[in-house]
Amino acid sequence: MSKNYVDEIIEMLNDKYSNQPEFIQAATEVLDSLRPVIEENEDIYRRDALLERLVEPDRQITFRVPWIDRNGNAHVNTGYRVQFNNSIGPYKGGLRLHPSVNISIIKFLGFEQIFKNSLTGLPIGGAKGGSDFDPKGKTDREIMSFCKNFMLELYKYIGQDTDVPAGDIGTGAREIGYMFGAYKRIRRTHEGVLTGKGLAYGGSLARTEATGYGLLYLTEEMLRCNGFNVAGKTAVVSGSGNVAIYAMEKAQQLGIKVLTCSDSNGWVYDPEGIDVAAVKEIKEKNRARLTEYKKYRPGSEYHEGRGVWKIKADIALPCATQNELHIDDAKQLVANGCIAVAEGANMPTTADAVKYLQENGVLLAPAKAANAGGVATSALEMSQNSERLNWTFEEVDAKLKDIMVNIFHNMSDAAKKYGMEKNYVAGANIAGFEKVLAAMMEQGVC
Repeated sequence: MSKNYVDEIIEMLNDKYSNQPEFIQAATEVLDSLRPVIEENEDIYRRDALLERLVEPDRQITFRVPWIDRNGNAHVNTGYRVQFNNSIGPYKGGLRLHPSVNISIIKFLGFEQIFKNSLTGLPIGGAKGGSDFDPKGKTDREIMSFCKNFMLELYKYIGQDTDVPAGDIGTGAREIGYMFGAYKRIRRTHEGVLTGKGLAYGGSLARTEATGYGLLYLTEEMLRCNGFNVAGKTAVVSGSGNVAIYAMEKAQQLGIKVLTCSDSNGWVYDPEGIDVAAVKEIKEKNRARLTEYKKYRPGSEYHEGRGVWKIKADIALPCATQNELHIDDAKQLVANGCIAVAEGANMPTTADAVKYLQENGVLLAPAKAANAGGVATSALEMSQNSERLNWTFEEVDAKLKDIMVNIFHNMSDAAKKYGMEKNYVAGANIAGFEKVLAAMMEQGVC
């Protein structure tokens, strides 16, 4: 008996990219949920090698990045840009600077970005990039040296109508500024080639808050449509970076008490509710560890290692990194009566944990939908750059909320259409895929 098309592609990926587990995990999750869509026209899609073209990036760029440290010593890191699919618009996706970065992680993120960007309803394709450079502990001069040399290679492959990178883990306003300055000098043009820029040179109001705020806008709509009011609920959050900070801020504005946050060393439990202003000062201003939090809130607890998911709460918001919420964590959340998990980080929940949460009736908003607010607002920044306009915070925030509410309904409707009501993981994949599918089919095999 011959294999169906989806199984053939999953087998091919496992044979060809066995050393890229994160990419295989992301691709398998998407392909599995697309089965009912693919089966409707399997012969046509197989003839046109649709899935082969979907899972293979348009191009993968790898390059060396030399830089000079404070003592005058040279170092070399590896830079990446994977341009996955531009069927519906210019490549769009962040630049991650972290020691864990490798081709598997960049491909997984770029593949996810295809569907996330499609879900926004805006004309942007999927890409991702970055380097195994670690900005932690580096001086501004060292980071500037790295960023300028990184851009000396990357500039050849990007442009406002070609590929528009943005920030990600390790790449904030400082790094984007250094990269943009280098690009501008090399290309002798001031264009919207990067998003997440400073307000003084083309950035957008609400971009800093967008991913965290968007996560809560979608979570609020998901709960509302399932008969819950977010006001008065409790939440556990992982992470203390940009996404986590502004997710906590918006959660509190909506009347949710946030009980935890974390960093790579440990986690904080504050029964009175996390003091977001304190976390901002610790992380954004002082670039310190959460061990400092107890100085602000003596009644809080600090614990080394992992543990935020042990705390009883209504809502879980994983906002740190990929594969941070494991099967045992999922069991703990279910035992604690958690009603919803909304993913602020990219693919933070392992496949077995996803299955367990769904089987036990927990509402699960997948990252490609729930954290799409950042890239959506990046696309709004691109629009403002093209028009040479600046919108108010309120204008951008209102557009962001509309986009996130629409994303929820699109993925909910897609799940219902294929008989998988409330399976928002499948719904997000299908809704994102259908737009990309139409564009690929109409543009022919290329």
